[in-house]
Amino acid sequence: MKRASQILCIFYALIAAAALYGTWSENLLYGSPANAGGQFLWDLRANPASRSISIDLALFLLAAAVWMVLEARRIGLRFVWAYVVFAFLIAISVTFPLFLLARETRMASSAPVAKPSRIVLMADYTGLALVTVLTGWLVVWLH
Repeated sequence: MKRASQILCIFYALIAAAALYGTWSENLLYGSPANAGGQFLWDLRANPASRSISIDLALFLLAAAVWMVLEARRIGLRFVWAYVVFAFLIAISVTFPLFLLARETRMASSAPVAKPSRIVLMADYTGLALVTVLTGWLVVWLH
C-alpha cells in the first residue's frame, strides 16, 4: 500500500473513532438502549434544529447506503450490509469512514479482486428499498 493510501486509511480510522466517541458518549447519557430508544427518537423532534439535523443525517445515510452497496459490488468488497445496518444502530458518521477505509484498503491491495460482482443482487435492491422506506418514514415523522 502506498504511503498516501496509508495516511488516508489512518485519517478515516481517526474520523470513525472520533465519531464513535462523540456520538456514543452522548447516546449513553440516555441510559440503557432498551429504556432510551423511544425517548431518543422523540427528542429528535424537540425543536427545528434537531429536526433539521436529523432529516439531514437520515437522507445522507440513504445516499451513502446506495453508494456503498453499488461501490462494494463494483470492487468486490464484502460485508457491505454490515456497514448499512450499523449506520442505523451505531452512527453513519462511524460506519461511513470505516467503509471508506475498507474501500481504500481494497483499492490499494495488490491482490486481484476476488470476482467482483458488477451486478447488484435482488437482495441488494430489496435491502435498499427497505432502507429507503425506513428513511422516508423517519423524514416524514420528523417533519
